[in-house]
Amino acid sequence: MAPLKFCANISWLFTELPDFHQRISAAAAAGFQAVEAAWLYESDLEQLRRAREAAGVELVLINTPPGDIKGGDLGLGAVPGREAEFRQGLDLALKYARALECKRIHLMAGRVPMGSQRKAVAKEMEAVFVQNLKYAADILSEEGITGLIEPINTRITDPRYFLDSPHQAAEILEKVGKPNIKLQMDVFHWQIMDGNLTQNIQKYLPLIGHVQVAQVPGRNEPDSAGELDYRYLFSTLERLQYQGYIGCEYKPLGSTQEGLGWIRDYCTHSK
Repeated sequence: MAPLKFCANISWLFTELPDFHQRISAAAAAGFQAVEAAWLYESDLEQLRRAREAAGVELVLINTPPGDIKGGDLGLGAVPGREAEFRQGLDLALKYARALECKRIHLMAGRVPMGSQRKAVAKEMEAVFVQNLKYAADILSEEGITGLIEPINTRITDPRYFLDSPHQAAEILEKVGKPNIKLQMDVFHWQIMDGNLTQNIQKYLPLIGHVQVAQVPGRNEPDSAGELDYRYLFSTLERLQYQGYIGCEYKPLGSTQEGLGWIRDYCTHSK
């Protein structure tokens, strides 16, 4: 079995350094061959490009812009009336993806609008999301880029996020019907919302285009105290021949470097 591939999420790791271009270099120095990030849009694009090339790492994933965070946004993909802003955000994400040679973009669904009840707007939001995903799929296919949708748990992290389970995501992907729009599995969110990880991974693996990991419930290193046995989960992904990257999207308990023992242990035992 081929060993799994890991990438450092530099929105969460190496935050001891203030700038993303510094975190790219730090990730490479720590042994990562790839990185991912949420939003890089306040960073100088040329500086990021030079840092990535100098470090020799791949940028695996970025997110579409969140919208107005102070105003309560966390993505716009499923938000009625914000379709034009979603497309503008997609254009910006594509600009960064092209320059940084990034082949995956997380197309963020967004939150149920303030003052609305989830059940009352669910059908409308799904229709908007499907329409926006079809639009994005056609644009991204011209660039050889995969779009991803990620369920985010509504029990702990974000009670108003529209897309909150792998089952809901799979139904939306079926309606979109585009091969370059796939499912992003963040094990942290899946465990909180549904558990049953072995069966869900097996069921949805054909749809999965990217994986992210963190322990539950603290969202710390995979080998920290918590509900999940990551040795078992990693062996399951190996057995199922998952070929993509696994993003390290967690909050280090101490310094980033001190918390990387789990990945060194995995690499040692997978040789």
